[in-house]
Amino acid sequence: MRHSTERILTTHVGSLPRPHDLLDVLKARLGGEAVDESEFADKLAQSVADMVGRQVEAGVDIVADGEMSKPGHAVYINERLEGFETRPDAELGHFREECAAFPEYYDEYFQRAMQGGAIAPSAPMCCVGEIKYVGHEALKTDLENLQAAVDKHGAKEAFMPCAAVTGVGFNEYYPSEEAYMFALADALAVEYRAIVDAGFLLQVDDPFLPHVYMDDSLDEKDRLAKAAMYVDAVNHSLEGIPAEKVRFHTCYGINQGPRVYEPDLPDMIDQVLRVNAGAYSFEAGNPRHEHEYHMWEHVKLPEGKLVLPGVVTHASSVVEHPEYVAERIVRFAERVGRENVIASTDCGFSSQAMYKTEIEWRVVWAKFKALNDGAKIASDRLWG
Repeated sequence: MRHSTERILTTHVGSLPRPHDLLDVLKARLGGEAVDESEFADKLAQSVADMVGRQVEAGVDIVADGEMSKPGHAVYINERLEGFETRPDAELGHFREECAAFPEYYDEYFQRAMQGGAIAPSAPMCCVGEIKYVGHEALKTDLENLQAAVDKHGAKEAFMPCAAVTGVGFNEYYPSEEAYMFALADALAVEYRAIVDAGFLLQVDDPFLPHVYMDDSLDEKDRLAKAAMYVDAVNHSLEGIPAEKVRFHTCYGINQGPRVYEPDLPDMIDQVLRVNAGAYSFEAGNPRHEHEYHMWEHVKLPEGKLVLPGVVTHASSVVEHPEYVAERIVRFAERVGRENVIASTDCGFSSQAMYKTEIEWRVVWAKFKALNDGAKIASDRLWG
């Protein structure tokens, strides 16, 4: 994993808006319709190549496949694991306080956005049997498509995002939540190791850790114990993988909204930094969390680690001014060291596959331009 040794490098969190012709075929496949698999394979490979090409053109240093093949950042993993069944009526209890405080807003929001706007409905997955990884062929296709796109466009570094163990359904089979999490860790480790073995950086996506801190059914002691167990399971899934090959991303699960009942990063930072990763990605570009950069004035970033703060956000369609992007980057560089900062985005721009994304695709690329321009300004200020 490269550090910003001569200038501020740039990256993002992973998901990008899928082209509509690819969405048409993805939707048909998810709906059980017969499709021409050869045509789908060609369309998928071309979409990945186009997305990587656009990232390189926009100046992004560390690229991804945009999650072109995936119906959702965590939903996809249900297709790669055995031992689950869908439970459409299950209530997982996420965002209880937030939704209770702003019911009219979120009733409308969740119908049109996030999974409510996805090309195919997703239902909670219940574990009813032994968990096994069965996604080898789909993963092989993703890795080959990303490698071909990287080779074609000359990207120097690439990552592939994957769901964390904490985001995969709920348990009715294993004797405890901990046993369930560690069984998931063993299964997902197959995917994680294959990504690293293919020469890519692994990004573990965990917007679910903050849910523990938002769980009003637990007292503080139980919340902290559960968060620690979650991180233990994540680390178990990463056993044998060098930390410098791993990026850990956490966020809060909602893209746009009041977002009043989210935990602050300082509440979670002790557990985040326990993850065996070389880089930590988090939201820092939206008004709810932008002030949290002050945390690094008293929290020491471990030696050799990187931060990937979001300096442009998915929580608004306003395109950040490059000068302001530069200010955000410099704040972190002054606190953790310029070589330890890679400028990133708050989260993905299409965490679910959908025709109408919350941030329109032209706005996404305008934000990437602002990210690149801001990184150049920050580099001038930091290196001269």
